[in-house]
Amino acid sequence: MPNWSILPFFITTALILVFMPGPNTLYVVNRSIHQGRKAGIVSSLGIHVGTLVHISAAAFGMSALLLSSALAFNTVKYLGAAYLVYLGLKTLLKRKKIEAEEKAGEMSLSRTFYQGIIVHILNPKSALFFFAFLPQFIDAKRGSMIGQIFFLGAILMLLGLLSDSTYALLAGSLGNLVRGNPRFQRANRYFSGTVYIGLGTVAALTGSHKK
Repeated sequence: MPNWSILPFFITTALILVFMPGPNTLYVVNRSIHQGRKAGIVSSLGIHVGTLVHISAAAFGMSALLLSSALAFNTVKYLGAAYLVYLGLKTLLKRKKIEAEEKAGEMSLSRTFYQGIIVHILNPKSALFFFAFLPQFIDAKRGSMIGQIFFLGAILMLLGLLSDSTYALLAGSLGNLVRGNPRFQRANRYFSGTVYIGLGTVAALTGSHKK
């Protein structure tokens, strides 16, 4: 187990980091406004299933491999960027009515959940974050480093879920006020598509790994 004396500092630092708006936040807010609070919460759950993958990668050293290989890093990076752009184009080109989406609510929630997983897993910056942040609080003298990483990672995941769920509830409340407005539906489609494409473009153009 980690040094208990560092936990207050770890939790304080983690809270600041997870509540700072980022790509995950934008994804959750977009889903919440477009589909409601339930979809926002479901997207949060999907994102943090992806978090489990990154925690496991950090614990077992896959992040180190990713960091050491320019090809591996850039492959994951561009796959993630391409997926975000794909989501953006799909949103911009969609012509289906909102009523049709509501009839397929369960399927929509399933897609929202799995999209959250994919968006987070295919973000190499998340791997970099876990690889850089968690080891700062690991004490090799206090037993299994893998166990410590999983323990701290679980705390970080729960705090992230709290943060994303809070954004989902707030954005869902806003969505309830404007979702029935046709002008909002059209504007939201363009906004959502642009956000996805923007995130994908930024992901592709920044943070290149050079060995």
